[in-house]
Amino acid sequence: MQLTGWDDTIVALATPPGVGALGVIRLSGKNSIDIANQLFVSKDISKSKAPAIHVGFLKKDHEVLDEVVLTLFKAPASYTGEDVIEFSCHGSPFIHQKIIEACIEGGARLAKPGEFTQRAFLNGKLDLAQAEAVADLIVSNTAASHKTALDHMRGGFSSSLKSLREQLIQFSALIELELDFSQEDVEFADRTNLQKLVVEAQHHTGQLIQSFKLGNVIKHGVSVAIIGKPNSGKSTLLNALLNEDRAIVSEIAGTTRDTIEEVLNIDGILFRLIDTAGIREHATDIIETAGIERSIQKMKQADLVIYLFDVNEMQPDELKDLSSELSAQKIKFLLVGNKADLANEKDVREKFSAVGGIIFISAKENMHIEVLKGSMLDMVLQDKVQGENVIVTNARHYHTLLQVDEALSDVLNGLETKLSGDLLALDIRRCLQYLGEITGEITNDDQLDYIFSKFCIGK
Repeated sequence: MQLTGWDDTIVALATPPGVGALGVIRLSGKNSIDIANQLFVSKDISKSKAPAIHVGFLKKDHEVLDEVVLTLFKAPASYTGEDVIEFSCHGSPFIHQKIIEACIEGGARLAKPGEFTQRAFLNGKLDLAQAEAVADLIVSNTAASHKTALDHMRGGFSSSLKSLREQLIQFSALIELELDFSQEDVEFADRTNLQKLVVEAQHHTGQLIQSFKLGNVIKHGVSVAIIGKPNSGKSTLLNALLNEDRAIVSEIAGTTRDTIEEVLNIDGILFRLIDTAGIREHATDIIETAGIERSIQKMKQADLVIYLFDVNEMQPDELKDLSSELSAQKIKFLLVGNKADLANEKDVREKFSAVGGIIFISAKENMHIEVLKGSMLDMVLQDKVQGENVIVTNARHYHTLLQVDEALSDVLNGLETKLSGDLLALDIRRCLQYLGEITGEITNDDQLDYIFSKFCIGK
C-alpha cells in the first residue's frame, strides 16, 4: 500500500528527549543517504554496502557538530522499507537540535508522531495490528504487557485472522461466481462447509473478544479500592502489600482524609491500590465527610474492592448483609478479616463460618498477606485464556471484532434460512471489511493519521 505525499525524507530524535549518554537521530526517505553524506565528512556512504556502521564527524559549514556512529540501511531492508540513516551521537539536547536542524536544511522535514512506523506499514513491513503493537511495546511496563505486545508485533494476532479471512474470500468468490450463472441455478460454494467455517470462526472470534477482558488488565492494570470502617487497618494493609511505610498509621479513627494511590506488581499484573478514608455514618468534620464521599466514588469505579474489617468488631450478620449488598451492585470484591492475630484464628473462622470466602490476615504482623495477593490475582485471572492463545489488548481491535461476530451471525442466519447468494455475499463482504480494518488491508488516510498520532515522535 502506498499513499500520495509519502515520498519525502523525514528526521526525528528516536530516543527520549533530555540529557543522557547517547541520543539517536533517525532519517528515513529517498534522500536520507544524500542528506547524511552532506554532513558526514569521514566517508562517502553512498558507496557503502548496507547494512553498514561508520564512525566519524558530522560537520555543517565547517563547524563540527559531533563525533557519531552512523548506521546505514538501504531499502527495502530497513524498518521503514526506505533508505534509513541513524546517527548515534552524544546525549546533549543542544547537539540533537543542531543535527536535526542540519538535516532539515539539507532537505528533510521533521517527522510527525509515529510516522516511521506508519511508513513501515505503508511499505508492507508491518500490518496495522503489528504497527499498533509497536506503540504498546514501547510503553509496556510488566512482563505480561511486554510479552503480549511482542507476540502481536511478531504477527501472532494477525496470523490468527489471516486464515479465516482467506477462507472467507474463497467462499465469497465462489458465491459471487454463482451470480454470473444465476440462470443455470448452480452452486459452486458448498453451503455445508461454509456453515462449518462460520461456526468455527465465531468460536475463534468469541475467544478473542473474551480475551480482551484479560488484555485490558495486562495493558492498563487493575484499580483496587481498599474499603472499610475507620481504624480497620486499611493503611496498615496498604503498607504491608507494598512492603513499605507509604500511608500514615494511627490508632485515631479517621486519620486517612483522602485517597492514597500506589502501584503493586503481582506476577506481571499491575494493581493500582487505593487506600480510602474510612466509611462511617457520622463524620467529625467537613474534611472527613469529603474523604468518605470520595471513598464511595472510588469503590464504584474500582475493578476490584477489598473490604477490610476488624474481626473483633464486625458481626457476622452485618458482614453477610454487606456481602449481599456488594453482590447486588455487581461489584467484584474480596472480604478480608484483619487483626486475626489478636484473637485465636480458629475461633475467628468459627465466628464467621456462616459467611464464605473470607481471607483472614494480620496486616500489622504481615500474616497471610501473600495469600491475599494470590486471591487478588485469581480474581483478575479467573477468565484467563491459555498462555499460547492470542490476547486482545487494543480497544479498536475489540470493537471491530464485535462487528465481525455480528456479521458472522448474519451469515449463519442467512445459511439457515437459505438466503439468496447475492445477500449472503453482502454479509460475507462485511466480515471481510471488518477483518481488513484490523490488519490494515482496508483503511483510510484519516484512520491511519489517528492511529499513528498516538505514537511518540521518532517511532
